[in-house]
Amino acid sequence: MEVVKVENVTRVYRMGEVETHALRGVSLSIENSEFTALVGPSGSGKTTLLQLIGCLDQPSSGKVFINGKDVSKLNRSRRADTRRGTIGFIFQFFALIPTLTAYENIEMPLLLTGESANGRRERVRHLLEAVDLKDRANHRPDQLSGGEQQRVAIARALATQPALILADEPTANLDTPNGKQVMEIMTRLNQETGVTFVFATHDPRVIQFARRVITLRDGLVTDNNGKGK
Repeated sequence: MEVVKVENVTRVYRMGEVETHALRGVSLSIENSEFTALVGPSGSGKTTLLQLIGCLDQPSSGKVFINGKDVSKLNRSRRADTRRGTIGFIFQFFALIPTLTAYENIEMPLLLTGESANGRRERVRHLLEAVDLKDRANHRPDQLSGGEQQRVAIARALATQPALILADEPTANLDTPNGKQVMEIMTRLNQETGVTFVFATHDPRVIQFARRVITLRDGLVTDNNGKGK
């Protein structure tokens, strides 16, 4: 089953009379349970593509389908609804709420869905165990290492049991041991839960974990090695 399908997508940014073509006609599909890396140099279009798949932006032309639904022309409110129900995000700079504990950061998406108190408690405890942070539940972000903060972000992304997790440079601010641990946890969660992971990166440490690598350059897909390393 296709979780993501992109058909001949372009994205043009305009600044006055200057046009920047970030994507120049990209087509690809990503199936359920894949663990896929979007790779390429800075300016290749990988982050732009991730934003379109994540319903954070709209293509200039072409179509983006999430779980078979065309999200290309949805208004901002409808895109937000799609994100809330289907997509989890992991950001380079963690994006945790600094005044909340690890437990509370993970719980936040569940509050927005109206999950019961007992349901939230069970889900958050399960996720804290899944990312090996059970003993850090009551610590705020400034009391956690970078690796621990990213593991909280992974747990938060999984809180609502989305079909798709998008990660933008998930190891960029981590040292080698923490980056490796984060990728090992993401790999394990992909295998255990079947959730699809797509991550944009230029980090060789991350690329080696991918089961599929899609290479972009100058806004075009230049290599798509399919499944398997």
